[in-house]
Amino acid sequence: MLLASYGFYAGAGAWYLLGVLLLVTALSYGCGMVMGNSAGERGKGLLLGLGVVGNLAILIAMKYLPFLAKSLSVAAGVLPSLKNLPEPPLLVSIGVSFFVFQAIGYLIDVYLEVESPERDATLFALSLAFFPKLLQGPIERCGDLAAQFREPYRFDYDNIRSGTILFFWGVFKKVVVADRLALFVDAAYENPHGYAGISLVMATLFFAFQLYFDFSGYTDMAIGSARLFNIRLSANFNSPYLATSVSDFWRRWHMTFSRWVLNYLFRPLQMRWRELGNLGSALALLVTFAISGLWHGAEWGYIVWGCLHGIYMACAIFWKPFQKKIYRRLGIEKSAWLIAWQISTTFALTCFAWIFFRAGTFENGWYVVTHLWTLPAVPSASLGDFVQRNLLLGESVWDFYLALLLLLFMAVLGWYLRRTKKIDLPEHLAGMPTALRWTAYYALMLTIVFGGMFDNGSFIYYKF
Repeated sequence: MLLASYGFYAGAGAWYLLGVLLLVTALSYGCGMVMGNSAGERGKGLLLGLGVVGNLAILIAMKYLPFLAKSLSVAAGVLPSLKNLPEPPLLVSIGVSFFVFQAIGYLIDVYLEVESPERDATLFALSLAFFPKLLQGPIERCGDLAAQFREPYRFDYDNIRSGTILFFWGVFKKVVVADRLALFVDAAYENPHGYAGISLVMATLFFAFQLYFDFSGYTDMAIGSARLFNIRLSANFNSPYLATSVSDFWRRWHMTFSRWVLNYLFRPLQMRWRELGNLGSALALLVTFAISGLWHGAEWGYIVWGCLHGIYMACAIFWKPFQKKIYRRLGIEKSAWLIAWQISTTFALTCFAWIFFRAGTFENGWYVVTHLWTLPAVPSASLGDFVQRNLLLGESVWDFYLALLLLLFMAVLGWYLRRTKKIDLPEHLAGMPTALRWTAYYALMLTIVFGGMFDNGSFIYYKF
């Protein structure tokens, strides 16, 4: 399986990525082993620093050198001596962020004695390189995976069945739902200066769902693939757009990443600034989410996206005591209307931040924000041409109707699964009568074959 995972990663088309993975593996394994052999408190601290700094240096070299060079070139107006610095090439860094974060988490756990060092080099290497989660996560603890790899393989029909269904359900989310929404999102965001008003609002709303179905679709494919080998990966999503607050959103969205930043970034910062009380917690949130934005990409748009979430959550710390008093005085603490309002507000704040995430650059994001409520220019052409450009973003009305129908179908299905308390789709299908179950299987496959859009093979989170 380790060799197969390395072959899978080499298939990304950049052989140096395999060398990077091997380097991260060797560095982390070596530092973990020496730390586990009682290197003394001072020695363990030095080894932890070596491992963390070494892994971060690899990540920076792979992802952030062009960004740093561009920032230095901007600063060259102030410091003319920087003008002649060469700009490094943009290296492909697919998956590097995910296995580097997992390696850093492992080293910190070993240092804190939360986890024992993995002495089997093969199992440690496989825990970093396991192919289903290598490119986009979930971000797993090395010890959790290694313990499962130690178990002898036994053929399990239920795992084969549920893993296969979950895999193709993820394919459906990606090629049928997300890629169809991408038609409208890409039309506006690839040329934001050509649109205004309702066009940008609709593209932003569609992007929120495109990203969710794209990323959760990959996660389902990863979890389903791992289940074929009797390996259980962590869930990564739990109806994030039903969150009632931004903090609740992060408990539901990319949950393994959220746990990572909570354990290894926010809590240490919060402890360091604990004498500042709520202000210290707010500062810790701002720093944590700024770093989270930078982790997603070396562009100011991602940093602004992260800072916005940090501001949301920092403000909530100071607002929460007043919020409880107001709700209690108005007698709406458990009102359905209040929950609906909280979900709507959280979704609106999340979508607003997604603007900078999708725009990439701060300039494009700012243009979208400042033109959300402007009226589009009225063309001299017919009303049909006006609707085609501004409401349908140049796409056909049938693609628009199909996109809305797919969103409605996913919403109804999600509501039904939550109502039956069987969120796992394979588990729900397993309880159906045979004829109905196989009808659902064939319907899923036929929808993928005839309704899928296969001209866009990349996942959004590949570049992170």
